[in-house]
This record gives sequence, C-alpha cells and structure tokens, in this order.
Amino acid sequence: MSSTFHGLQVAKRGMDAQQAALYTIGHNVSNANTPGYTRQRVSLETFPAYPAPGMNQTGTAGQIGMGVEASTVERIRDTFLDTQYRDETIKVGYWDARAGALEKMEEIMNEPTEDGLSAVFNQFFESIQDVASHPSEAGARSVMIERAEAVGDTFSYLSTSLKTVQGDLQNERDVAVTQVNSLLEQISNVNQQIQNVEPNGYLPNDLYDERDRLLDEISKFMPVSLEYTKSSGNASATSEGVVTVQLQTSQGPITLLDGKTHQVNAISLKTNQDSYVTEIHIGDEIRNPESFPQGKLKGLIEASGYIDNSGNKTGVYASMIDDLDEMAYEFVNWFNDKHQQGVTLDGDTGMSFFNEISQKEGAAAGIVIADKIKQNTNNIAAASGADGTDRKGNGQNAQLLSQFRQKVLINSGNQAVSLDGFYQSVIGQMSVDAQQANRLKSNSETLQGAVEQRRQSTSAVSLDEEMTNMIQFQHAYNASARMVTMIDEMLDKIVNGLGTGGR
Repeated sequence: MSSTFHGLQVAKRGMDAQQAALYTIGHNVSNANTPGYTRQRVSLETFPAYPAPGMNQTGTAGQIGMGVEASTVERIRDTFLDTQYRDETIKVGYWDARAGALEKMEEIMNEPTEDGLSAVFNQFFESIQDVASHPSEAGARSVMIERAEAVGDTFSYLSTSLKTVQGDLQNERDVAVTQVNSLLEQISNVNQQIQNVEPNGYLPNDLYDERDRLLDEISKFMPVSLEYTKSSGNASATSEGVVTVQLQTSQGPITLLDGKTHQVNAISLKTNQDSYVTEIHIGDEIRNPESFPQGKLKGLIEASGYIDNSGNKTGVYASMIDDLDEMAYEFVNWFNDKHQQGVTLDGDTGMSFFNEISQKEGAAAGIVIADKIKQNTNNIAAASGADGTDRKGNGQNAQLLSQFRQKVLINSGNQAVSLDGFYQSVIGQMSVDAQQANRLKSNSETLQGAVEQRRQSTSAVSLDEEMTNMIQFQHAYNASARMVTMIDEMLDKIVNGLGTGGR
C-alpha cells in the first residue's frame, strides 16, 4: 500500500513542477526584448507510478499515480528555419556589400549630369570647334586650354575619388576578417562553457542562444556548415553538445573551428603592394579569391579588388580605375599625335598639347597640359599643312581634333570602339551591375525577412501567450497547495480525531 503521506508528496511534486514552470515564464518575460533569446518551456512528465508491476508486488487496485516532475527546461527552436535564415543571410551580406560599393561609385561618376566627365568632354569639344572656326582668336584658344584643364582635373578627381573609396573598402574588408576571427573565438569560448555544463545533466539554454546568435552573425560573412558532437558524462539526451564550424568552398569544406579540440583556424588575407588580395589563408589551407564562397567578405574582396587566376587585377573598383586609365592614356596619346601634326600660329610643328604619358596605370591622374601651351596660346596647333600657309585662317587641324571622340579607338572585349562608345559602355555596365545588386539585395532581404518572421513566430517570446501560461500554472500551483491543506486536514483527523471515543 502507499504511504499515509503519499498525497503530500504528490501535491509537493505538483507545486515544485508548477513553480518551475512559473520561474521559466518569468525568465521568458524578462528576456522578451533580448536579441537572440529563444523562449523556453518546462517539459512536464508524470512521475513513475507506484507500485511497479511484478509478481511479488502486493495486490492493489491498479497503479497509483505519483504526481508530476519537471524533467527539463528546453528551448523552442526550429533548426530547419535556422538553416534557411543563415542561407539567406549569406546572400544579403554579399549583395549588400556589392550594392553599397556600386552606389558610392555611381555618386562619384555622377553620370549623366552636367558635372560628369561626358559633359566636361562636350565642353572641351565645343571649345576646339570654336578654335577651328576662329583659329587666330586668343580668347578661343584660352578657353580651349581652360576646358582641357577641366578634362584633366575631372579625370584626376574621378581616379582619386575611386581610389579613396577603394581604400575604404579595403579597410572594411580587413575589419571583416578581424570580425570573423573574433566570432570564431567567441564561439569557441561558448563551446567550452557548454562542455563544462552539459556533463552534469543540465541544459545551458542561454549559452545555446548566445552560440546561435554568433553563428547567425558569422553566416553574414561566409557560408558555414555545422556539426554537433555530444558531450560525455551524464549529458541529457536533448543536449546539443559542442559545434564544429566548417567553411563551404567549391574545393571542399575547411574547418574554421574544431569543436572537439577548440582549435580556431583564423582567416588571413595575403595582399600585394596595392592591397589587392592575392591569396586567402585559412589555417594551413590556401584558397584563391575567385574560389572563395559568397558572403559579405567575398563581396568586399570583389569590390576592393583582387588578383584573379590569370594574374590580372580585377574587381568593381579596380576595373573602373583601369578603364579610366585606359581612356586617359589613349586620349592623351591620340590627341598629342594629331596635335603634333598640326601647325602653330608661329609656324612650328611637333608640338605636344599634353605632357607625355608613358604607361596606362595612373594615366587618369596624370593628365597635364604642356608648359609651352600654357605659356603661349599661339602654340596650339590649329592649322594643318606642312608649310603652314595662311596659318591664321587655317583651323583644319583643330577641326580634326574636335572629332577625336569618334576617331580614338580602344579595344573593348574583342572589338575596337570609339572613346565615346567605350565610356558609354563602362557607365552602362556600372548602372546594370548596380541595378542587379540592388534588386538581388532587395530579394534576399525579403526572403530573409520572411524566414525570420517564421522563426520568430516559433522562437520569440509572446507576452500574451506567457501571461496565459502564467495564469494556467498559477492555478495549478494553487490547486496543489490546496491539496496539501486538504491532506493536512485529513491527517489531523486521523492523528487527533481517531481513538478518542469513550474518553
């Protein structure tokens, strides 16, 4: 038979279980606004009944219940939604980095506006045509020199501004690498704390939340896969264990954090003298920038510039800077060549309008008008003809110079295009890339938001739901307490009321 105090024990277990549930609700409500917090729930189970069935057990009318017990406090979380969220976060990080870089580039290039390079070129052409129409007028020649200086200043401004933003992106890229390594160290520290708690049979739910928050953060920079290893000792069956973090690349996974040994394989970037990424080191592994997977870090590497498998500089800003240098180089050399064939007002030939530029790299920042042109406007070779006949009324060479936008040819892909066509294709490609980056960024953010909403509907704290549960467990606690009072009255009757007859 069960003990005389059996009912007290059952009621006590009920009070303990409901009290644990109320404490958990209090913890949920307190952390309703805590980033990364997952709501928790007490798992209630019936206590093993008395007596257990067996041949030697005393005969009773079935098993007598022993009440309830709070077995574990578990998080309400869907790992499938976590995986989906991190997959979308990778895309958001990548396209956000590209969209931000291209937005800054569009602001610098400022096309099509009255202040862009194309408009400055138009003004320069118009000034050359004025010289062609009035070759002997010093005013028209002075305006041509001023417009040429504006072209050089605009080229220099664009090149310098692009390089400044490129430097900022390179710094942001290096900061991103530091953040990734810091996140790996933090995950390793949380792993060790979890490993110290789980063997004692506890579930460190708040540590799980912190680790998941860090994993969400690192997934913004690169795609990672997770592998969990159960803790030893008296670990609960629902414990998660320590996590091993691996980077997914096209050449196979690379371990970033070994959950068993807590070893962190830090990421480092090898760069050349211009801070272009040449190699990516992950522990003892080496990957080239092109094979590095998508994410914010890859987006920053592509934006700031890297060396491809062919040994060429490439990237969003690297390509634009190279295109401007090529335009400036071809423009100056072609213009000088045609200008040298013309005749000045003093009858001289072979006069360069700009200082010579010997190499394409840095050409955009090196356009300078020749000193002889600045010092004397007569040195503008507007006339044509070897003998310089009627030089004051001859503007044929200036007319030829005014057509250089259609005459200068630049190799673009597999064909030669005019300087005008080349610049239009460069600006057009920039606009298309920016539109694509913004569109895919918006799409990724929409999908990420949808997954996050579903994840929050599962894991976030609902104050209305918690208040409802609080009332439910409060009534259950009061009922168990009332059971204690009732049994106490029964025992009082047994102890103090029985056997008093006839006294």
